[in-house]
Amino acid sequence: MTSLTFDRYCDEIVTQTERLTRHVRGADMTAPVLSCPGWNLGQLLRHVGGDHRWAEEIVRTRATGPIPDDLVNDLSAYTGEDEAFLIPWLVEGAARLSAALRTAGPEAQAWNPSEERPAPVAFWARRMTYETVVHRADAARAAGAAFVLDADLAVDAVEEWLEYSTFPEAFEPGPDLPALLGPDRTLHFDATDAGAWLVDLTGRRPVWRAGADHATVTARGPVADLLLFFYKRPAPAIETRGDTALLDLWRTRAGFWLEAPDE
Repeated sequence: MTSLTFDRYCDEIVTQTERLTRHVRGADMTAPVLSCPGWNLGQLLRHVGGDHRWAEEIVRTRATGPIPDDLVNDLSAYTGEDEAFLIPWLVEGAARLSAALRTAGPEAQAWNPSEERPAPVAFWARRMTYETVVHRADAARAAGAAFVLDADLAVDAVEEWLEYSTFPEAFEPGPDLPALLGPDRTLHFDATDAGAWLVDLTGRRPVWRAGADHATVTARGPVADLLLFFYKRPAPAIETRGDTALLDLWRTRAGFWLEAPDE
């Protein structure tokens, strides 16, 4: 269960977008985004704005199934973007999504990719908050700006990832996917400024809880860096110890479906 309110997420979608735009004002829109291989900064901003508009349509229409997501990942036509257009476009899209979520309310039903049937749109408020947060980190790095995240948001984003890692698509066997579950497979995440979590992969499905215990592998560092580490972004403050191959496999399997190329 999330520790933040639905209204907070609606606020943060706008706030995090506005902070993102402050990172990129005056930046080179053709600068490569190293954490999203194949994209430049303008394409990254197009992706974020596309995410917001895609989610807004799902929420506003109470979609019962997937809708086209060309705005999200089909970015080949956007290699030479204009900051004067992109920044207002981004802010507008975030505001539209936030308004659609508030109008719907957290319990309204709409499709999301992790459910076989419509589910509460509260999912979209939380997911779009952290989709925006992580891509703000990408944009800040590409533009040479500092990325700072409030600790309560970082903790909740880490726990969103841990919750998603228990969904079937994040651990069930599949073609060309190494087995994730097995004996002596536990992960310890120690946020030096926020607490600790343990992920147990020894059962029929992953289980996570707050707290620490002896584990097969440990990752330790500030909670905002731990979040970036989960998303395979540069996080030099994170120290790892133990079975790092298992840790890398878990990060790959648990990754969210809203991804940039090759992430």
